[in-house]
Amino acid sequence: MPVVNGCPLPDDLLYDVENQLWYRELGDGLVEVGITAVAVAMAGQVLAVTPKRAGRRIEAQQACAVVESGKVVGSARVACAGLVERSNEPLMERPSLLDSDPYGAGWLVVMRPDDWIGAKARLISGTDVAEPYRAKMDAEDFPGCEPR
Repeated sequence: MPVVNGCPLPDDLLYDVENQLWYRELGDGLVEVGITAVAVAMAGQVLAVTPKRAGRRIEAQQACAVVESGKVVGSARVACAGLVERSNEPLMERPSLLDSDPYGAGWLVVMRPDDWIGAKARLISGTDVAEPYRAKMDAEDFPGCEPR
């Protein structure tokens, strides 16, 4: 697993570095979406998370969730259009899951993308994501993640 400036980036995921999201293929055309540990560390302690509800359509570059922290209120913008199949309801009650487990219990939504093959071609595999994230951290003058 690549670790960039103390930030883990599991190599079994796909990444949208610009929007700081990760994607996990679940099978049956479903994809789980979450926020990277880098984004969580940049935002600071997460205070609230509001994922889109199941049954909602999302267009490419629209928010699948809104995340509020002490530093920022931001939208998690997806790389592809699709239908939200499930939203992480426990995350709304316990937003700290995003801080403690961004690649597990802190997922945002499970969606059924309209064109996953096209979207996947624009994402970066976990085995190749270290250098793009290093460049992003340098450009944003972000020193890295604190040990969790």
